[in-house]
Amino acid sequence: MVNKTKNKIITYELMHMERIVATISTIGKALIYNEKFMPYDLYLENEQGNDIDTLMNNLTNFYHWCASRVLSLDRKYAKEILNSIGVIQAVTDKDRANISLSYHCVSLTDVYWIRKFGEDIKFKDINLYDNPLNEAIVELSLKGHQMTVTNKELAPDLSTKGCFPKAWIRENNTFKLLKDGDEEAVKREVLASKICRCFDIPQVLYEEKIYQGQIVSESRIVTSKKYSIVSKIAFEIYAANNDINIFEEFDRIDPITFYGMNILDYLTGNTDRHPENWGVLVDNETNEYLSLYPLMDFNQCFLAYGNINGANCQTVYPRKLNQREAAIEAVKKIGLRQIKEIDYSDFKDMDKEKEMFKLRLEELKKYE
Repeated sequence: MVNKTKNKIITYELMHMERIVATISTIGKALIYNEKFMPYDLYLENEQGNDIDTLMNNLTNFYHWCASRVLSLDRKYAKEILNSIGVIQAVTDKDRANISLSYHCVSLTDVYWIRKFGEDIKFKDINLYDNPLNEAIVELSLKGHQMTVTNKELAPDLSTKGCFPKAWIRENNTFKLLKDGDEEAVKREVLASKICRCFDIPQVLYEEKIYQGQIVSESRIVTSKKYSIVSKIAFEIYAANNDINIFEEFDRIDPITFYGMNILDYLTGNTDRHPENWGVLVDNETNEYLSLYPLMDFNQCFLAYGNINGANCQTVYPRKLNQREAAIEAVKKIGLRQIKEIDYSDFKDMDKEKEMFKLRLEELKKYE
């Protein structure tokens, strides 16, 4: 039943495309129908009784999962976006979950969504791969303009992580991500992308574009109704519940992308390889992970160029290595994988960065 009064219990259905995976009520009672298709970062226990700890844990985990499908509040223009849908600043997981639930928790990262028990709606009606986006959302997301929009229309942008202004646009039956921030951030990302293409390592490609007179970087979506992505921080939850050593597993399934990431981040001085912008690629037909997904997010490059060692390497935590040490380890594992020469003319007005890049590249060649 769909409950209409505030204090009555609501039961939600957790959906994977058109498949019911589990149900959970607002008092924490959960029933898992298909364990194999549970989200990697959502842990629920079957509980139809009254064990208070289990009920509370289920509800806490569910709200946290829903909240993770909304933008982070350090995101530029986040308040403007929330104001535009008539929501005050969300503070708790439950606040943020309610925003996400208002548009069925749909996302462009995977094919999960939520509906109330008895609600007559299907994945084909609301998924973001088939249904049109409101062009006004691009304007709002990139420039912070105030306007009246619906929660559902905002869904694709609210489910995009990061602190820089960004928005998805639909073009020729696919999606492209536009990212702003400032002109320097765009130029850093485009330059890093040009450099990274000289190495045989899976990656998202970034191009410089102009959107309504504003310089942005543009990239193509890597997800679809066939493939989803699961961040490393989300995969950690799955790994902990299944006794998996994530580094051994990444080394097993995709050493090229795993070690290649540390090579490219060192060469380009990338300081933003946090655990939410890398992870695994998942086959939606089986919900099994296949590999790491292509490397993305390079607009914080050339910022750790003060010395040849670079910053602390974020991808090997809890080990303590700097980026140089992690890159040397990676080259010893997979080689440098350079497939063409660097065009140093791309380093326009960046002479210091060009020289540091050369130093780092020569350093890694010693260990090939």
